[in-house]
Amino acid sequence: MKFPSIFKTAKPMSFDIKPRYYDPIREEIEQRTERIKRELQAEGKIQSEEEVTDSFRQNYGSSIRGAFAQGGAIKGRTSSVLTSAGMLRMIILILLIGSMIGYIYYGALVLYGILYVAGGGVLLALFLKLKGRSRR
Repeated sequence: MKFPSIFKTAKPMSFDIKPRYYDPIREEIEQRTERIKRELQAEGKIQSEEEVTDSFRQNYGSSIRGAFAQGGAIKGRTSSVLTSAGMLRMIILILLIGSMIGYIYYGALVLYGILYVAGGGVLLALFLKLKGRSRR
């Protein structure tokens, strides 16, 4: 379970080496299939890849065209206002500023109050999350 964080942590760099391997049998098979495909296209028995993609574009068009202008959410994702990262950062900022101002005006008593309220909120959120899991 990943805890929410304000800061983004750096991911470790990956090292990926693609080994070179020459297979003469595979090369020969690829050359023969390309030659046969060209011969069949010249005879008109199969369509070339450009003709297939052109006919696809004419029939279906681009599914991304106008998607950004509509401004809708991505299908399959349901985002709640309370689960978004921006809202979480705003709540933390408000709690920090409120605790500083309260400490200046009322002393350490405000910090204890905010601590109790925040702890109760965390426990309530965990309870609701566990209650939602038990129904499934």
